[in-house]
Amino acid sequence: MKHTHPSSEIHVKRVYDAPAASDGRRVLVDRIWPRGVSKDEAKLDLWLKEVAPSTELRTWFGHDPAKWAEFRAKYREELAAQPGAVEALVEACRVPKTTLVFAAKDEAHNNAVVLKALVEERLRGA
Repeated sequence: MKHTHPSSEIHVKRVYDAPAASDGRRVLVDRIWPRGVSKDEAKLDLWLKEVAPSTELRTWFGHDPAKWAEFRAKYREELAAQPGAVEALVEACRVPKTTLVFAAKDEAHNNAVVLKALVEERLRGA
């Protein structure tokens, strides 16, 4: 039986913001490596590109807040078809603190926000 850390905290943060010790495990959740950031600067523990939205979905969404609700629904459908990738992310988050790292400028409307909610649901056993 797999045990969740009793207080798994999940945060989201732009890859362009300075890494901090308080980030805990840093997981990049984008399909494409962020422009202008070296592997050393990113200070990542893991890169799970398999949980990123498809190129088609990302292009359609274009970070348009008006499409946010539909994007979330379509993205969750994509994730449902990738159970292994989602489980890998959930497992990676079974530590005291995880930060899901993303490159998008919009901090409220991006794939990391959707993944954070999904992982929190899974860790709570929903």
